[in-house]
Amino acid sequence: MAPQDAHDPGHRTPAQVSAPPAPMSTPQPMSTPPPLQGRVAVVTGASRRHAIGAALARRLVQDGAAVLLHSWSPHDGEQPWGADPGGPEAVVAQLRAAGGRVEHLSADLADPAAPAAVVAAAREAFGHLDVVVANHARSSAQPLEQLTAGELDLSWAVNVRGTLLLLQAFAAQHDGRAGGRAVLFTSGQYAGAMPGELPYIATKGALHQLTRSLAAHLMPRAITVNCIDPGPTDTGYADEATLAAVAARSPGGRWGTPQDTARLVAWLVSDEGAWVTGQVIASDGGWSARP
Repeated sequence: MAPQDAHDPGHRTPAQVSAPPAPMSTPQPMSTPPPLQGRVAVVTGASRRHAIGAALARRLVQDGAAVLLHSWSPHDGEQPWGADPGGPEAVVAQLRAAGGRVEHLSADLADPAAPAAVVAAAREAFGHLDVVVANHARSSAQPLEQLTAGELDLSWAVNVRGTLLLLQAFAAQHDGRAGGRAVLFTSGQYAGAMPGELPYIATKGALHQLTRSLAAHLMPRAITVNCIDPGPTDTGYADEATLAAVAARSPGGRWGTPQDTARLVAWLVSDEGAWVTGQVIASDGGWSARP
């Protein structure tokens, strides 16, 4: 019987049996899309480049979201720290220069029609709305002796009524898709006395207490609701003596930065934060837990 041909696939020499397979080409790593790609967010109260609202918008843009920026500069103009010299347009320009899809609406949230207008502007610009970060706040320094009905009413209208109507309009247009998120902002009134800011802390306390009920109501509609206490945050309003005094009392030895808050909000509004709702979270470096 003739020997089997060496080219016959049934024949293998010892060298062929032990030879390793030809190396495969190394696959190129696939780029991971940013965590908020395709999502649309509203960030309210974003009129100063150094403040929390602008930092929130920067981070959401970095994570791939399109952002409708809300501002109301006249409020900043009334405060000791003043408005941004470049106005909210400077915030918008900064975000667009970084490649962000950003639109802007100036609106006084003391106007009952303004919250729905903010939501409508986001939908008109980007087609739908997934995330609302209600960062806006009217800040007023009134102790009991100087308290006025006008300031109480205005603080309530902006901080509480404005936020609730914003969430109402947001939820009404939400179609149940994954990624619905609402983030509210409280302050440190639950952790220590703030007797000089009664209208402000009364309204911030209300948002704190509303969080759980709003979360329970909206979770079946694929919207989470959480509330952030950013603690003392350096946004340019404090003088040097106050900066030093607060840093000395902080367990972390410093003030918070707007970026500290933005990191937490970015996680909450991402898919990784989908099972967290109804929570009031202090992003304060331990300030609320200090002795």
